[in-house]
Amino acid sequence: MSAPSVFLPGSTIGLMGSGQLGRMFALESRKMGYRVHTFSPDRDTPTGQVADKEVCASYEDESAVRAFASELDVLTFEFENVPVQSVDWAAEHCAVRPAGSVLHTCQHRLREKEFLQKAGLPIAAFVPVSNEAELRNAAQTTGLPAVLKTAAFGYDGKGQKLLRPGADLASAWLDFEGQSAVLEAWVPFEKEISVLVARGATGQTRTYPVCENVHTHHILDVTLAPAPLEESVAEAAATLAIRAAEALELVGVLAVEMFLLPGGQILINELAPRPHNSGHFSFDASVTSQFEQQLRAVCGLPLGSTESLRPAAMANLLGDLWTHGEPDWVAAAALPEVKIHLYGKASPRPGRKMGHLVAFGATVQAAADLVREARRRLQREGT
Repeated sequence: MSAPSVFLPGSTIGLMGSGQLGRMFALESRKMGYRVHTFSPDRDTPTGQVADKEVCASYEDESAVRAFASELDVLTFEFENVPVQSVDWAAEHCAVRPAGSVLHTCQHRLREKEFLQKAGLPIAAFVPVSNEAELRNAAQTTGLPAVLKTAAFGYDGKGQKLLRPGADLASAWLDFEGQSAVLEAWVPFEKEISVLVARGATGQTRTYPVCENVHTHHILDVTLAPAPLEESVAEAAATLAIRAAEALELVGVLAVEMFLLPGGQILINELAPRPHNSGHFSFDASVTSQFEQQLRAVCGLPLGSTESLRPAAMANLLGDLWTHGEPDWVAAAALPEVKIHLYGKASPRPGRKMGHLVAFGATVQAAADLVREARRRLQREGT
């Protein structure tokens, strides 16, 4: 069996998607001497602002996808909801990492859960649902409370509904009519945690420290890195992440979101086969950021160290901060152990991720307190 292809600095890397994840990937790639082309339906995107070339076309435009791929050495992704057909077109012209099969699995909740179940990885009980009658039967199986989720295109809490005991199931199903869905048993978790794992073209793996994620209105608010956990729990979480990456035969970076239950049991919630919001701390706080690691993995280079330089915390900056005008960047910058990252998005709106802050501390709790204080200082009078 021949060795996997290696793409050295000077090669051209293609990115499907053009948001903030692609922006940070492009910045790290250009630091290492690579050229970056980005493809998405939008113009003047966060990634396009820093890429060598921005292609604006539909993912379903076969000729545009083929023309884009023909200029690349290797193609990767900043989000998983790219049509698999588009990936297949691109694969006829360049290397594609991770493979289209990985995206196919991870872009659909039911396929993902069935994959994890078949791989013997721990997940919450679930039942596929495609109509109201099936929802009623599923509720008998899982019991209530339970969470009804669309099978595709859900993120940041979109496409989800918590069904409590006594819920009107007919009414609940109205928002899901015509879609495939999954009813998932409610998990009485203690913490939401995540592990970023990188897997190279030769099968080498590295994990980042386990993170604790605090959500507000289903959107990630603050990440603590490393999570304050017992060592045995952190080791178990890292092992599960590696098992998931190996089962997928991933080449790239995988974020594994998990529930930590009382008593130390861990269940896998979701997979994202690309860099992840919860890994943004690594841009400043790790020897190798998740974005450089993605580059190393897809180019066939040895993986970098995932060692943390200092305890850190990350806080998302949503468009709500702009309600009363431009945030007070000077006030936040006055805190010397805080880093400001903005994504180049022109129009803030409530709930839209516009940037993030990373803060350092002697302990992870000190870092979390500092990053929250920095974000508080951004708010103008009246917010």
